[in-house]
Amino acid sequence: MAEPTRTAKLTIDDKVIELPIQSGSIGPDVLDIRKLYGQADVFTFDPGFTSTAACESAITYIDGDKGELLHRGYPIDQLAEKSHYLEVCYLLLYGELPTAVQLSDFVGRVTRHTMLHEQIHNFFRGFRRDAHPMATMVGVVGALSAFYHDSTDINDAWHREVSAIRMIAKLPTIAAMAYKYSIGQPFVYPKNSLSYAGNFLHMCFAVPAEDYVVNPILEKAMDRIMMLHADHEQNASTSTVRLAGSSGANPFACIAAGIACLWGPAHGGANQACLEMLREIGTVDRIPEFIARAKDKNDPFRLMGFGHRVYKNFDPRAKVMKESADEVLGLLGIENNPTLQVAKELERIALSDPYFVEKKLYPNVDFYSGIILDAMGFPTSMFTPIFALSRTVGWISQWKEMIDDPTQKIGRPRQLYTGPQRRDYPDMRHR
Repeated sequence: MAEPTRTAKLTIDDKVIELPIQSGSIGPDVLDIRKLYGQADVFTFDPGFTSTAACESAITYIDGDKGELLHRGYPIDQLAEKSHYLEVCYLLLYGELPTAVQLSDFVGRVTRHTMLHEQIHNFFRGFRRDAHPMATMVGVVGALSAFYHDSTDINDAWHREVSAIRMIAKLPTIAAMAYKYSIGQPFVYPKNSLSYAGNFLHMCFAVPAEDYVVNPILEKAMDRIMMLHADHEQNASTSTVRLAGSSGANPFACIAAGIACLWGPAHGGANQACLEMLREIGTVDRIPEFIARAKDKNDPFRLMGFGHRVYKNFDPRAKVMKESADEVLGLLGIENNPTLQVAKELERIALSDPYFVEKKLYPNVDFYSGIILDAMGFPTSMFTPIFALSRTVGWISQWKEMIDDPTQKIGRPRQLYTGPQRRDYPDMRHR
């Protein structure tokens, strides 16, 4: 961060406080309020931290007005067209695109770490059969520190590197095992001959009784889903990982905390909620009823999968995901599925109805990813676990950046206290 060249003046009663103004490489300037409490004895009030920069980061940048997402400066649409998930993982982790030799080495290291400690299988069997896969993932990922003691020292650069590779490699295996366990099928071990996305599909859908061949179109679509969810700036789960990491917690615990946060329907569960909404609508002829409800300010119903808290324009990830959705649905020949017909008609309305256009309620990435995953054969309970394994590299990249930041302190948000003032404890007979 450059040295501040400007200041802002804040007047509180008769006291004038000067606040430095910091500038990043792109985006809004920020007021540096680190000394505000000491100088003026006041806090700022910002529920949800929507106007607060809690850290300095060089990983991902979002311009919500332009509908732009950059990873280390590279637009997501270019990465989706020319790159693949593991190359984007390298970019997020190390800051630059790899050479051919660097990429080969990185892919090899990830591939050789996809297996889990065999005793972890017993850990899975401690869960009920009807446990949600996200509950299983939170527990298993948190327990990794009990199996991999040689990569939990956050002050050791090599430990941090090993733990990063391990989690990128093992999260698909854990997610696939959580799925297999939930449907009563045997675990399928990873195959080093397959790609990252292909291996995940194989572990989810293969069975010992017969061969499973990964379809290249589905493999490409899964790779894109992973890439488009790899990182998204300082969202709720990423902030959770950073906050947990600020205490010095081991990396496995930090990622487990991120998975737990991602589980919420307002965050990672949005694509599941979107598909459930499409099924609730049921048929195309019922769409006008739900559109009317969405426009009614007095009706709590809202259309899931449309609009975005950050993007005030078209979600750039949605454009890429729509292409994959068309490819997958064309391959599987299920365009006449009632749920998909509802989705396509809703998409048409959202792109043409003045109400949606004016409010910029465009279909977002969750709208299309839910459709693709459903077409592939994943139950809705697996949508968020797939999001979690995709986002793991973003969480780790942000965690590593935080560890290396010399200005990092343990997170300690303040509050506006509105409870009772000091009062004395009364004896029971006086209550």
